Amino acid sequence: MAHDNDQQVQPVPAGPRRRVELDGAEALRLLGSVSLGRIVFTRHALPTVRPVNHALDEGDIVIRTHEDAALVSRTQAAGGPGVVVAYEADAIDPRTHLGWSVVVTGYARLVTDPDDLARCQSLVGPWVEQTMDQAIRIRPGLITGILLTAADSSGGA
Repeated sequence: MAHDNDQQVQPVPAGPRRRVELDGAEALRLLGSVSLGRIVFTRHALPTVRPVNHALDEGDIVIRTHEDAALVSRTQAAGGPGVVVAYEADAIDPRTHLGWSVVVTGYARLVTDPDDLARCQSLVGPWVEQTMDQAIRIRPGLITGILLTAADSSGGA
């Protein structure tokens, strides 16, 4: 499938890179600075990855979806805290390979309270041409993040 914006991005020559672990608060701050990410859940005993848009709401990640989505049926059937998912978002420059990546592992639950659903729908708009009448809240359990920076080449401390 060809796209109008298909262009091969040529990376700059790779210099030394440094990987810096982010604390949970900084990782969530960065996650909140972008609107798209990827949700990972189990379908037919295998990992499934879907791109989605999101918003942060009181420490939770909120996504919109539709009634027939595979994740909706899993969250409806889940008892207890919900179904385990991972959520990833990043901002990595394709040319320099510098940026950040955040992964949140937690429990996803279908939003069933009408007031909370209305709130979620006001926070996250649909981004595909489809009725998005459902919302899912992801309660973070484990938050990890890395910052990819150019390594200090001065050799000094």
